[in-house]
Amino acid sequence: MPHIKLDAQLPGIRGPMAFRPETARPLNELAEVLLRSDNSLSRGDRELIATYVSSLNDCFFCQNAHGGIAQHYLQCDMAFIDNVKRDYEAMPLSGKLKALLAIAASVQKGGKNVTPQQVEKARSMGATDREIHDTVLIAAAFCMFNRYVDGLDTWAPQDREIYVKRGPQRAADGYVNFDLYK
Repeated sequence: MPHIKLDAQLPGIRGPMAFRPETARPLNELAEVLLRSDNSLSRGDRELIATYVSSLNDCFFCQNAHGGIAQHYLQCDMAFIDNVKRDYEAMPLSGKLKALLAIAASVQKGGKNVTPQQVEKARSMGATDREIHDTVLIAAAFCMFNRYVDGLDTWAPQDREIYVKRGPQRAADGYVNFDLYK
């Protein structure tokens, strides 16, 4: 049961965003820039970073919503996403993405946990300053988004296939051009 009166039909972040649409717009604009704008990191990689951080924060809604979008972009299945969340080092990901996921995990613990060695490793794997910057900002933003969702005790559908089925539509709509009530 949410801590405040939210639209009972809107799961996860959609309920609080409908409650305060004036704050929803800048939050969605940030997500749009971070996850969908032109970037040398693919949309799938950026959604995977968001998914991974959300799993570290144990935010069921966000890790599954963004996991469904990552599945769409990466053309993979739920088991692949789950295995990345469990042990990304053992997965067939680029060295660069693994280094960026390590940075994201450090940000999730606290920004001061990112080390010069992690940044140097990411650079040695081909990460640009922008990719490092965006990884840190995605991780920080998703800590905020996760805490927004869970801090208000929003509800989330427990059937994970719902998120997989919604992934392609959310990927097509983006974060600023969609109806909160869909």
